[in-house]
Amino acid sequence: MGKYARLCVAALAAVVVLVGSTPALAGPSDSDRYYLSLGDSLAFGFQGPKVDAGLPLNAFETGYSHVLAGRLEHGGRPLTLVNYGCPGESTTTFTAGPCPWKTAGRPLHDPFVGSQEEAALAFLRGHRGKVDVITLSLWGNDANAFVASCNGNLQCIIDGAPAAIAAIASNLSRTLAHIRQAAPDARVVVLGAYNANIGTFPLTHPIIRQLNLALADAAATNRAAFANPFPTFNPDGDTGAALCTLTLICTHADGHPSDTGYLAIAALLHNQLAN
Repeated sequence: MGKYARLCVAALAAVVVLVGSTPALAGPSDSDRYYLSLGDSLAFGFQGPKVDAGLPLNAFETGYSHVLAGRLEHGGRPLTLVNYGCPGESTTTFTAGPCPWKTAGRPLHDPFVGSQEEAALAFLRGHRGKVDVITLSLWGNDANAFVASCNGNLQCIIDGAPAAIAAIASNLSRTLAHIRQAAPDARVVVLGAYNANIGTFPLTHPIIRQLNLALADAAATNRAAFANPFPTFNPDGDTGAALCTLTLICTHADGHPSDTGYLAIAALLHNQLAN
């Protein structure tokens, strides 16, 4: 993965080792209904090779947010996608800002000022009752920061994982509570974690499972559904073949999803919305 992608992949590989703003209130008409995609590089549709190649913003529209948007409608009309996904976003920067990707001079699908949470809440209040679906992916960069704090000490990671997971889940729950207050009737789905760290599955699988349990609990506490990608990306008995298809880890050392992987995530989210 390229220099701008390595931080995010480190999060997936490492975590995976462990696991006022003024938004663009764009919309063709007052009759529009919306799908609001929030979170980190996964929500953005990030893929390292595309960044390395200097491809334009529309090259990242193969991510799950755009795929899922194409499947959602209200009264026979497609929902309008608003994608605030920010590569490098953590549960901390999501609340406090700024978006690391934007700070680095990189474009967002839907630009915002301040923190992503402030932008999301402002959008929800400005379009009260018109946001049908909200998805949220937010965990990997918190884990990256935690793993970095251990300076490569494996025992530090193992011992500190429970507290790190608890902090991620607590921050996520707080954010979801704010979203629920602003959009009490929207359908909300939280995307869980998968393990991209091929070669360490016996150690890291149990930690990722614990992370997903904590994320699922935070979702349930705030009347949100939970989409767990782990069984799809890390099926029982698989040593990495699924990951080689569903992520770019085997071809570009990038733990972000391939186009096929993003399609799989979109299907998981869609299934939760259909339930």
